[in-house]
Amino acid sequence: MDSMRICSGVRLKGQVQASGSKNSALPILFASLLAEGKHLFHNVPRLRDIESCVELLTHLGCQIQWVGPNSLSVDVRSSGETLAPYDIVRKMRASILVLGPLLARYGKARVSLPGGCAIGTRPINLHLEGLKALNCESRLEEGYVIAETKNLQGGRILFEAPTVGGTENLLMAASLAKGKTIIENAAKEPEIVDLANYLNKMGARIQGAGQSIIEVEGVSELQPAPEHRIIPDRIEVGTLLIAGAITGGDVTVTQCQPTDLEALLSKLADSGFGLSTSESQIRLESPKTWSAVDIITSPHPGFPTDLQAQFMVLMTQAQGTSLITETIFENRFMHVQELVRLNADITPKTRVAVVRGPSLLKGAPVMATDLRASACLVLAGLVAQGETVVNRIYHLDRGYEKLENKLAQLGASISREK
Repeated sequence: MDSMRICSGVRLKGQVQASGSKNSALPILFASLLAEGKHLFHNVPRLRDIESCVELLTHLGCQIQWVGPNSLSVDVRSSGETLAPYDIVRKMRASILVLGPLLARYGKARVSLPGGCAIGTRPINLHLEGLKALNCESRLEEGYVIAETKNLQGGRILFEAPTVGGTENLLMAASLAKGKTIIENAAKEPEIVDLANYLNKMGARIQGAGQSIIEVEGVSELQPAPEHRIIPDRIEVGTLLIAGAITGGDVTVTQCQPTDLEALLSKLADSGFGLSTSESQIRLESPKTWSAVDIITSPHPGFPTDLQAQFMVLMTQAQGTSLITETIFENRFMHVQELVRLNADITPKTRVAVVRGPSLLKGAPVMATDLRASACLVLAGLVAQGETVVNRIYHLDRGYEKLENKLAQLGASISREK
């Protein structure tokens, strides 16, 4: 099993390009199931989760081919296959996003309850309640969601809490439902907007994506769009900026969308970092010391839960005490015990962690518990005295495209070991 070896003492400096967004590519690839024919996607990151998505789409009858380093062709055939089996779905939480397209295409679906990072319960009840409003019946049986509909009908859906996956599933299903669907308290993430943009390219009629109320006027048929470019990965961009920050560096990330990261950039500025942005790049310049600031994770446009762990390790090097409050997932402080192994001064409670800085981190073997915790520990290794070895980095490969290469490009002493 691969591990990552990091030696500290290097101030990161230079320019690096962002990859495409995993959290955008996955729903868009599954959306291709809605229209028979050839779809072409650019800026698709080469990740384990993308490989799992390709495996599932292939099982569902699609012919898939990489036609460039980051361009993927998906040829959707009418296979009639509506089973998403456990052996594939267990690898990736986003597999539940086949539910909406399969129901819209075939009127039925049998999808295994999904796997992914063990960071919280993340129930799919909001997905199923939303689909019920579209005239779909579902039940759980032997670890599978079994869903059926005679005809998807537009309806009114009010989510009790914003759900990214639920909003995506409902957008896809509603695109081919008869009549109008209104989704209230919808998720506002940039990935929602990217999905809606692609669905509209296919002939869907969606208005309001990125706002709390989305309206979908169902159509009878969708067609593959000629091509679509996946938006940049805002979480990777944030991780690279924090890597530069924690080393006191000067880092520029290109091919990104700064407006997607306003909450993070605001907190970095409050802490004392210099930031300059253009339409498609962000430069971070570090002060000699930086101040502790508090964060509270919340749905977009709030501070992303997927950057909580990375920001926490940055605060171990700040002047003062910061409070890190996690409101999205109830079990997302598992990285704290590993940071403490590196000599961080962190006191975790159920939903709040108290971080006292600056701490003199010391290299040691640590173990990644989930995707973003992996990145957090790699960042810690950049400043921990001596050498840090991060084990179980297969988590990292689910969501970061060759992160070690990008950090090395900025000057980091980092290598992957088998």
